[in-house]
Amino acid sequence: MSNLETVAHWLRDARTVTVLTGAGMSTDSGIPDYRGPNGIWTRDPKAERLSTYADYVGSAEVRRESWARRLDHPAWGASPNSGHQALVDLERRGKLRALITQNVDGLHQRAGSAPELVMELHGTIWFAECLSCSDRTAMEQALERVRAGDPDPACKECGGLIKSATISFGQPLNEEVIRAAVDASTDCDLFIAIGSSLTVQPAAGLCEVAVGAGAQLVVINAQPTPYDDLADSVLCDPIGEVLPALVAASQR
Repeated sequence: MSNLETVAHWLRDARTVTVLTGAGMSTDSGIPDYRGPNGIWTRDPKAERLSTYADYVGSAEVRRESWARRLDHPAWGASPNSGHQALVDLERRGKLRALITQNVDGLHQRAGSAPELVMELHGTIWFAECLSCSDRTAMEQALERVRAGDPDPACKECGGLIKSATISFGQPLNEEVIRAAVDASTDCDLFIAIGSSLTVQPAAGLCEVAVGAGAQLVVINAQPTPYDDLADSVLCDPIGEVLPALVAASQR
């Protein structure tokens, strides 16, 4: 029996499945990952500074560059791929306990995943948020101001700094979302980590939470991860191919 057939058997027999997705989930949609061979930070290490909270808050130059790059972010024109659709198919079978994602692109929801099942650990790029008063607006409104000539738009309510409603390095995560993700990782028979380097905590640690609660762990990623030795199975095939095949095989 192949690895795919084995995992498909586990998926078929599982009562509840929790999925964690990372940047590799969206590469087939034209959104590059961060740490892969052609990742954003691999090709341009300086770009990681734009995702560091202290640098963003402390440097007008970083904020201006962040806004300029955001104008052409690939998420604006991206469409869900076959991997996203496979998870929608899995959800429709009533097995999906939760879809935890490190991605900020909203592609799971656009593919048809129920918003109440999607837990965005690192926030969303589709909104902008004031760091002082927490006023939240559609990202497009902020981008319109940048296009009109304001390279570092301030909050219209209080004048404070605004940034995308994503979680940068050094910025606190939403505790409610983290608690829900831990609960979903504890309450599943099968935990599947897809397209994540599993190097960023606390997302990566959910693998240990799931295994500690008795779940089987499957890692699907092109590159090795720190959790491969803990996993019951590791699949390195392209996500857009293996995930639809896995979900389809689990129905036979």
